[in-house]
Amino acid sequence: MRKIGLLQLFLALSIAVAVTSCKKKTPTSMNPGKISSKTGLDYNKENGFKVAKFKALPAGPDLVFIEGGRFTMGSLEEDVMFTRDNLERTVSIQSFYMDETEVANVHYLEFLDYARRDSSEEFYTKSLPDTTVWLNPLSFNDSYMTMYLRHPGFRLYPVVGVSWAQANDYCLWRTNAVSLARYSKAGSEGKKKGFSLRRKKKDEGGEAGAEVASTGDPFNHPSIESGYVMPPYRLPTEAEWEYAAKGMIGTQYADENQSNQRIYPWDGSTLRTARGRKQGQMLANFKRGPGDYAGIAGKSNDGAIITQEIRSYPANDYGLYDMAGNVNEWVYDVYRPLSFSDVSDLNSFRRDGYLDDSTKYDAKGYNSLVSDRLRVYKGGSWADVAYWLSPGTRRYMEEDSSTAMVGFRCAMIATGRNR
Repeated sequence: MRKIGLLQLFLALSIAVAVTSCKKKTPTSMNPGKISSKTGLDYNKENGFKVAKFKALPAGPDLVFIEGGRFTMGSLEEDVMFTRDNLERTVSIQSFYMDETEVANVHYLEFLDYARRDSSEEFYTKSLPDTTVWLNPLSFNDSYMTMYLRHPGFRLYPVVGVSWAQANDYCLWRTNAVSLARYSKAGSEGKKKGFSLRRKKKDEGGEAGAEVASTGDPFNHPSIESGYVMPPYRLPTEAEWEYAAKGMIGTQYADENQSNQRIYPWDGSTLRTARGRKQGQMLANFKRGPGDYAGIAGKSNDGAIITQEIRSYPANDYGLYDMAGNVNEWVYDVYRPLSFSDVSDLNSFRRDGYLDDSTKYDAKGYNSLVSDRLRVYKGGSWADVAYWLSPGTRRYMEEDSSTAMVGFRCAMIATGRNR
């Protein structure tokens, strides 16, 4: 009897092990398996459907992951401008990546250097920032006009004088540049995947390397299905920018409740550090009042008459620097005063005049400036009072215009995530 009992136990264990070993793994996007779960056909066989192995790519240089979620978009400040163009509403944002800092002079000069060597003279000239944005007939800013962009002392100051259109060209170039750096490091592994870094010859499609930044790259890059292709860099949407600037992840309770709203990218209604060794220091670079750009000698309030080096002020709870002050930042959206009531409550974005045509605004009769060439910028600058530091405030400018108070940073979608 005892032998029979042991035999039964052994058989039961053997069956359990066999069932466990035969249990199918659940297919996922990262690991769909070797066989189609719908047809039973093998992947990657000769003349079969190719399903590449995929390992999530690391984020690009300087990018910070912004976990998506729900937030209250809109201005929390009193609408002193009486624009009523960003009323509060609840929206949800997909996870994305955003630059830790604004694009600085040295970063933009890198772009100009490649544009000068690899693109046409016309494109290079078109990409140059407008340094005359510093020029003021009633102010001596001549030294900024000649020195600010190119002098080594200003390398890590945010680039200004860049239009919305130029910022988009930079994003396109950066996509190619980061991809090129990654493919170069891939080496032999990349060659096995079927791509190369060889430039096209003239007889393979025009002048070698022409218009890299504006018309695509001249290299044999892999397909999207290969898993080696990064999403494109781009300007953040207004909703993404505002969501990231508020940094509401720092106000969470254990559940979905948040302890407070935020007027600025930090807690409270003050503009100074509330406690600690840096108590009393300004949290952003802005203009305190008429003629007061930095306080008095020996007691400077924000440490900067004009712009300041990136990372000079505390980061918000997402780890993003200068989401208030230093320079305003371009966002992707076309400006409309009624976007808050028109756009979707999921990944809100206005790309054109859909549902709100510019002809309604009588620009020809000079009763409005609204057109499909107006783009939104946000965040406040070294020359703005504190009102404009609130993430919910918004202004606009022609997409080919620029000032000494507007710069930009890049964003990128986070692939392989459902929130």
